[in-house]
Amino acid sequence: MSTAPVTRPSEPSASPSLLTVWAGRTMILIAALHTVVFVRLAPWGDWLAGSLRDRSADSDSVATFWALPGGFVVVLILLGLLVSRAGRRGQHVPGYVGWVILVWAALAVGLIGPSGFLFAVIPAGLLIAADITARRSPRSRS
Repeated sequence: MSTAPVTRPSEPSASPSLLTVWAGRTMILIAALHTVVFVRLAPWGDWLAGSLRDRSADSDSVATFWALPGGFVVVLILLGLLVSRAGRRGQHVPGYVGWVILVWAALAVGLIGPSGFLFAVIPAGLLIAADITARRSPRSRS
């Protein structure tokens, strides 16, 4: 019988699922903020009248379309909802999701300079941290 104190590995400061939930929430927030910034620039009437289909839309109108409904906003909201749901269920997404978001944002910033793409570092970092935490957690090795 040993009298040495039992030492347990320290618990991570945040569980992978909590990090995952917050990664998803930040994705939704980024998409919502992006929409708020650009929605007032959208010529919805012209779009609905067919200016995009008949190619009569000017370049600003086309760029705004790709910044809103034709761009990443809808997909980012869906991804954020899926990631948050996984986190609420105690799961995390594979680390490569965070790495791909990080590389995508870095490429975009490299092409257009400092922009809203810098915000993508937040969910990317949370997803990467969640993956690392899950790999180190004894519960995830079962």
